[in-house]
Amino acid sequence: MVQEVPHPDASVPQPLIELRKLVKTYHGLAGEVTALNGIDLEVYPGEFLVVTGKSGSGKTTLVNMITGLDRSTTGDIWVAGAPLHLLAPEKTAKWRGRALGVVFQFFELLPTLTVLQNVMLPIDFARRYPLREGRLRALHLLEQMEIAEHALKLPSALSGGQQQRVAIARALANDPPILVADEPTGSLDSGTARAVIDLFADFARQGRTVLLVSHDRDIARRGSRSITLADGKIIHRPTE
Repeated sequence: MVQEVPHPDASVPQPLIELRKLVKTYHGLAGEVTALNGIDLEVYPGEFLVVTGKSGSGKTTLVNMITGLDRSTTGDIWVAGAPLHLLAPEKTAKWRGRALGVVFQFFELLPTLTVLQNVMLPIDFARRYPLREGRLRALHLLEQMEIAEHALKLPSALSGGQQQRVAIARALANDPPILVADEPTGSLDSGTARAVIDLFADFARQGRTVLLVSHDRDIARRGSRSITLADGKIIHRPTE
């Protein structure tokens, strides 16, 4: 069994996300490509970290490492106390259902399920709440996202902004300590995008840790901290 090694000084604030010498290399017909090259990063509770960089800089690969959707080639990844570089895939999936909420650019809602059913999916998977309590929680989250009146509709009946709010409600379903969003405003108009970023900023102010990926430098200014990736490395790490 993998056990977390405690910090020698419990009074020192512990990062919720910690990456050490992280490398991810892909092998294809064109040869070897290094998507991440020696990343060191710490993200602390309540931070709103924005990761920026051009297309191909390694942003999405970084998200996939932190969410356990892909495995590193070398290096250590600790997220919410779990050593992802050591966990077996089946344990990673169970851990992700409880520890993380993930929001994607293209919503990734299941088209044949209602809005309410989409939000209840992670609750059913993690079995964190009884069925009735889970349903009430999902409805409450939809109310918070101001789309409760659409609970019984299919996602296709909603606008892009409304679908992204459903995706955010789904990400919050199991009350995870960390929200990870990969280009969540990329397919939204500017006004709707601002409203979505406002939601993430509110979550951080409420104490949730938010890691948001964006190519938009204006969005980077909304975070409490930002980093910039290029060629798989952190090239810019502004202080607050």
